[in-house]
Amino acid sequence: MSNTRRVKPPTRSRTAPGTSVHTIKVTLSGSKPPIWRRLQVPSGTDLRRLHDLVQAAFGWEDYHMWAFETGRERYGVTDRDLGIRDATAMRLDQIAPGVGTRFRYIYDFGDNWEHDILVEAVGDAEPGVSYPHCLTGRRAGPPEDCGGIWGYEYLVEVLTDPGHEEHEERLEWLGLDSADQFDPAAFDPAEINTALADYTAVLVHD
Repeated sequence: MSNTRRVKPPTRSRTAPGTSVHTIKVTLSGSKPPIWRRLQVPSGTDLRRLHDLVQAAFGWEDYHMWAFETGRERYGVTDRDLGIRDATAMRLDQIAPGVGTRFRYIYDFGDNWEHDILVEAVGDAEPGVSYPHCLTGRRAGPPEDCGGIWGYEYLVEVLTDPGHEEHEERLEWLGLDSADQFDPAAFDPAEINTALADYTAVLVHD
């Protein structure tokens, strides 16, 4: 299990190398309607930090094991038995150098939340703009430990049916007083950018 405390990265100087930015679309596999985020991320971001960014973008709590998969390689917290290599040793621009490149991020090997990541654009950072940030997206991220994408669909079904035998039990599990407090369609990019704020830096100064 990985529960590493998130630490704000050091402020970059004017001469900081690497001013390229990847625009990536991260989609939760199997979600219907789709749950996704479009992020702009410094191209030189290592995969350990990219893990932190995806966690923040979907509202995950970093309770569980995780890995990025590209071809036959897996990167995460090093685990020889699982064939997982050190995520800090590989960067986004190394595993996904160009537009159209796809790779996968898996969070919680039990619930198996699979995220498909597509590189939509690669370009220069804009002067005075802080990265990473969320451009847009759709729908709320599922709560932890609800049983993967199929479990989440069942949870939504239960909460939208006040007469369901598990309705009150699921509300209590989520810590909610009523189903009105649960909105699977909710999405607020400002909220996500607040969550990403600890990781941001200006790559190109005016």
